[in-house]
Formats: sequence, C-alpha cells, structure tokens
Amino acid sequence: MPKATGFIAALVVLIGMSPLWADNLPGRITVTGEGRVSALPDMALVTMGATAEAETAKSAMDETSVVTNAILKRLADAGVAERDVQTSDLRLMPVWSNRTTSDTRPKIDGYQASNRVTVRVRDLTSLGSILDAVLMDGANQLGGLQFMVSDPEPLLNEARLQAVAAARARAELFAEAAGVTLGPLVSLSEAGGQMPRPEMLGLARASDAGMPIAQGEAELSANVTLVYQIGAE
Repeated sequence: MPKATGFIAALVVLIGMSPLWADNLPGRITVTGEGRVSALPDMALVTMGATAEAETAKSAMDETSVVTNAILKRLADAGVAERDVQTSDLRLMPVWSNRTTSDTRPKIDGYQASNRVTVRVRDLTSLGSILDAVLMDGANQLGGLQFMVSDPEPLLNEARLQAVAAARARAELFAEAAGVTLGPLVSLSEAGGQMPRPEMLGLARASDAGMPIAQGEAELSANVTLVYQIGAE
C-alpha cells in the first residue's frame, strides 16, 4: 500500500510540472503546399502481343513466333531502337476439353501459346501507323497504351518550387492572422512527386494514315510539408 501511494504522489507531481514544460517549447506552424505542372507527352508505352491455338504445342509456338517476329521487324523498320523493345511473358498452356471420358478426366484438345512485346515509341507522329501495321501483321493483343514524359525530373523540380512557395505563403498568412511573426524554418519534407496518366483531350491522327490516337497533357505534381517556428515577440 505505501508503494502505491508513492506512485500516485509522483504522478501528481509530474502532471503538475507538465504545463511548465509546455511553456518552454517554442510554438510552431505546420503547413502543406502543392505544385502542379502540365506538359505534353513526348513518349508512349505500348504493350502488344500475339496468341495462337493449335493441335500441338509446337504448332502453337511456331504460329506465335511468326507473328512476334513480324512485330519486331515492323518496329525495327519504323526506326524504333532495340533498347526500346522488350519481349516477355512467353506462355504455353494446354486447352482442355469440356467433354469427359468414362474415367471422368478432361482431355487436352490443343495448346495455346502467347508472347508479349512492350515498346517505347519516342516519335509520337509514327504511333498511329505503327499500331495499324502491327495489327495487320497479326498482333491480336493490345494490353495498353500510356503516354508519358521521357524526362520528368525538370518538370517535377518546377512543381516542387511551386509547392514550397505555396506552403511559405500559407504559413505567412496564418502567422499574420494569428498576430505572430514567422520564425525560421524547422523542417521540410516531401510527400513524393506524382505523374498521373494524361487526361485525354481529343482525337487526332498520328499521320495521314493509321489508327487514331488520343492527345492530351500529363500533369506532374509535388507535395511538401514545412514546419516554421513562431518568432519571438
């Protein structure tokens, strides 16, 4: 029992001292700021591929390889660099029959093979013609088309400058409204830059012939948090 009393007494002393500690801590203002920069995309990332079914695994793979090679040749003829082309996700799977035999086990009717090609197109004026051509060559899969900025760092830096300026202006506004002075900057942190997918604004042809593609703007953003000390009176 005496031990418990001593603990309660010590707790009361600590609680009584806590306002004194708070008075010694300098006041702070924490603000956030956001910057946004829009830019025209200068590169497209396209995923395409070929899928084929045949009675034998070799026939399915051979048919897929023929189409894949035709796609690669078409991209090379269009001036796409080798470093901007990558094949991946090569698959071979059995095609099972829905019919069952006396032993109730399904049978393999054939095989399905597929291959995927991911390409970066840096000349957007040729994009529509390239897509049109690879489809004529036998590509029967189009996994996605994404527009992007090839060098986003300078644009992100511009967005960061805007974000810091916006946060600083907000801190000055809060300080003036509260009737205090804004002291030195204590800390600055970034939540991370973002480059969302571009907003589609309209349709235009990439050349005088070819598949229509959407042109739009890519918006890059930056978010920061600033902590200022409240200045002495």
